[in-house]
Amino acid sequence: MSYSSQAIAKPYFTVAITLFAVQVLFGLIIGMQYVAINIEGIMFDTARLIHTNLLIIWLLFGFMGASYYIVPEEAEQELYNPKLAIQSLWLFLALTIITVLGYLLLPYATFAKITGNQFFPTMGREYLEQPTIIKLGIFAVLCAFTYNISMTILHGRKTIINLLLLTGIAGSTIVFIFAFYNSSNLVVAKYYRWWLIHFWFEGTWELIMEAILAYIIFKVTGNREIVEKWLYIIVAVTLTTVILGIGHHYYWIGVPEYWQWIGTLFSVFELLPFFFMLLFVFNVVNCTKCHSSNKALKLWALSTPIMAFLGAGVLGFLHTLAPINYYSHGTQITSAHGHLAFYSTYVMIVLAIISYTMPILQNNINNRIVQKLEILAFWLMTVSMSFMVLFIAVAGIMQVYIQRATDLALPFIEIQNSMMILYWLRGAGGLVFFIGVIIYIIGFFYNRHLAVD
Repeated sequence: MSYSSQAIAKPYFTVAITLFAVQVLFGLIIGMQYVAINIEGIMFDTARLIHTNLLIIWLLFGFMGASYYIVPEEAEQELYNPKLAIQSLWLFLALTIITVLGYLLLPYATFAKITGNQFFPTMGREYLEQPTIIKLGIFAVLCAFTYNISMTILHGRKTIINLLLLTGIAGSTIVFIFAFYNSSNLVVAKYYRWWLIHFWFEGTWELIMEAILAYIIFKVTGNREIVEKWLYIIVAVTLTTVILGIGHHYYWIGVPEYWQWIGTLFSVFELLPFFFMLLFVFNVVNCTKCHSSNKALKLWALSTPIMAFLGAGVLGFLHTLAPINYYSHGTQITSAHGHLAFYSTYVMIVLAIISYTMPILQNNINNRIVQKLEILAFWLMTVSMSFMVLFIAVAGIMQVYIQRATDLALPFIEIQNSMMILYWLRGAGGLVFFIGVIIYIIGFFYNRHLAVD
């Protein structure tokens, strides 16, 4: 059964993939600047700032669109306040545009001054560079989002999928409060910054991702009972590991030495949710008949746990153990893990739910052209990302060996120059990835065009 308020997902998805393209474009600019190809008027730090900030923002748009589609169906009633959802969309988009233009057009210090950061300083921290007034707007959007979803579920049917989705959404909103605490003590500031960043990326967002994945697997197999049984196991393991797993960020920020052991131990355990997610998907698919003929959807959905296990799980585990992190911290190895972890865990699941919902919302299921475009986009993005991560990881290993594991003591720039071929290869991979994104977007808008015609 479909609900009219599910259509609210469409504008959210439209904004999400548009910002996705812009985010990847700035990633390409960063890659070019790594090999000394400068872009007039855009500094490296500005491009990186926009690249990382837009990653968070467009994924939030994607999560919101997914929730506004899934929850009415799971709760068996219309969204509590559709008007609020649309108003939140425009507010969030306006905040995003203002912030990006501020980064591009103004020196960061000037942007901070004119937005009143001196009265309530919260800027200057990685992923939390937004002005305080923008953060207040984002918090308002998150509160409205949480309220809308919670009231819909409260007045409707409760399932493990929509309750898990609500837990992730509410958790993301609550921990965002830490964005407003910026101690003058660097250790304390770093400590609480990770309470937001870690709990978003490795906790509450992971719950949202698991709920969306479970919903997709349920829809393509029709077996809710097995899906929910596996979901209980995965969620239990995720919540058990996420709190103390934060310790692997505390190695080198001035906290007591015991965090090295806690972080190392729970870095091992944080591999388990992704392993169980992998077992869950293939167990359910093998045990039940797949009802969906949407080949693009099946590619995205089945590949998500595989890539997440490798990127967020294995690659994260390999370099977050304290004896290894002693050498790898702050190198290109961290970048390799970050790229594959975000792509596999969050980007792929958002693109998967878009691939499932848009043909239904547009009443254009299994259009051959759209299917071919999405499948081509999948392979271009996934293969190019895999090679990008390989090149970055090799650069990181070289960096560790030359810069930290030997007595060569070469200057930093000389070390970077020795890895230039790998940076060129990474840039080529980024270009192919961007082409894949454009092809996916063409399929998305072609779908909408057919529905209009």
